[in-house]
Amino acid sequence: MSEQVVTRFAPSPTGYLHVGGARTALFNWLWARCTGGTFILRIEDTDLKRNTPTAARQVIQDLRWLGIEWDEGPEVGGPNGPYFQSQRTEIYNRYVQKLLEEGKAYYTFETTDELDAMRAQADAQKKGFVYSRPQQFPSEQDAERARAEGRSVTVRFAMPLGRPIVVSDIIRGRISFDPAELGDFIILKSDNFPTYNFACVVDDYHMQITHVVRGQEHLMNTPSQQALWQALFPDTSLPQYAHMSVTVSDAGGKLSKRERPETLRKAIQERAKSEPQIVSSLSANCGVSVEAVEDFLAGKKVPDVPDVEKMAQFLGVTLPEINIIDFFRSGYLPETMVNFLSLLGWNPGDQREIMTTDELVRSFDLSRLTKSNSLFDRKKLLAFNTEHLRIEPQEKVLAHFKAYLRERESPLLAADDATLQRIIKLCEGARTFDDIERKSAFIFLNDSRIEFDEKAVSKVLLKDRALDILQRVRQELAGMDQFTEPAIESMLRGLAEEWQVGLGKVAQPLRVALCGTTISLPIFDSVSMLGRERTLRRIDLTLEKFRSRAQAQTE
Repeated sequence: MSEQVVTRFAPSPTGYLHVGGARTALFNWLWARCTGGTFILRIEDTDLKRNTPTAARQVIQDLRWLGIEWDEGPEVGGPNGPYFQSQRTEIYNRYVQKLLEEGKAYYTFETTDELDAMRAQADAQKKGFVYSRPQQFPSEQDAERARAEGRSVTVRFAMPLGRPIVVSDIIRGRISFDPAELGDFIILKSDNFPTYNFACVVDDYHMQITHVVRGQEHLMNTPSQQALWQALFPDTSLPQYAHMSVTVSDAGGKLSKRERPETLRKAIQERAKSEPQIVSSLSANCGVSVEAVEDFLAGKKVPDVPDVEKMAQFLGVTLPEINIIDFFRSGYLPETMVNFLSLLGWNPGDQREIMTTDELVRSFDLSRLTKSNSLFDRKKLLAFNTEHLRIEPQEKVLAHFKAYLRERESPLLAADDATLQRIIKLCEGARTFDDIERKSAFIFLNDSRIEFDEKAVSKVLLKDRALDILQRVRQELAGMDQFTEPAIESMLRGLAEEWQVGLGKVAQPLRVALCGTTISLPIFDSVSMLGRERTLRRIDLTLEKFRSRAQAQTE
């Protein structure tokens, strides 16, 4: 093994990058950066049935958005490529053949149905399933004959027996496993692709990985991987392992990437009770085959993420934020996500919580990873984002805001940088970019496209002579010599005194007339940015739309 620290993040492209995977990538990246080491991105795409066409590309985009850049990997290259496991099959086959020749692995020919029957028998006997090793290993000729007969041919690793496998974990200490309970496991599938346990061991060796930092759920894979490593590379020291604690959702249970598809599945099943043709409707409107929807409902296969999102949008279902792109689309800063994720199972050893990425790199140490579970507290995440919107450099916040607006295809894209900077400043204290967009989008909409919130109409426009006040405001605005924020403020405050009402009684009807809701930028700035002509036009449209309704209420 190399003396320099080398870490890796090795996602499977079966879905988008979720917060758990992002935390794994972040901790490996931080450890490499704080030690002056190397961080490698490797795509473990050997599970052909579960891979989705958009996942690998999105994982790469999401890591880059977070600022997690890799020293070796896809789109970067490096001395240990290729970095997609599906392109490394020749390497794996050499090591499979080596194990076969040394009697450390053997061919098996059971079908999936036969293996299922063995597992069912073990369950019936209340035993864990352990594959029964044959007394004599099948020969190469036996394997060729089985292939010719159309039977499944796989290769299993012969687990060394006789002494326990001890995993030394940086977080959890020494953990002992009985190899007899682990059994002989498949290392080469019938499709001639390696299994996860086998491929990652070969790759970790070739890429000289010194530290494997990953989730606690992988702890049970480690003894099998150690046994393989020692069978293949007996003269090379093992990587150091650190299995991070579980992150718990604030909704209860382990935070899981399955939350989004599971929410959709339940929504479809519920809709089917009153709408039996919902599967056909989803297929017709979302471009997903009937078979794919039925397989999804049966739990056989999850559709690609874009298809999940299309079906959720069609049903009007809000999916929980779980993937990194969800938080980007909701208007969070990447610096917020990095800061927040870093504190899920790690702490800097003091009371600091709000930290820049540079501070995290300087402070990070694997010895401060914790055993106890961490909570994904969404309220705390919002508070972190509010603070990072305040402390990050203005140019950086603007760049992130523009990227968010492009993703949302927002009407604010029509604004120049100076206007966007002004809007951000006026929204000081906002929690997310979504808050900022909702407060300011009205400025960039066509006057006739303003949609009125019914609650705002009822509580503001149709009460306490609000439309009469609005008519008077229009007259004053039309006659103003200077159309500036101070002049507008002075006029509105003067009207409030004249009518002997609070400023809100004058400002809120104007606000609803301009943006359709009671939430906007500060009213003086809203009027100034909209301009005299458009302000008057929106007031006129409002008076025309609601005057008869207000009169009907008073009769």
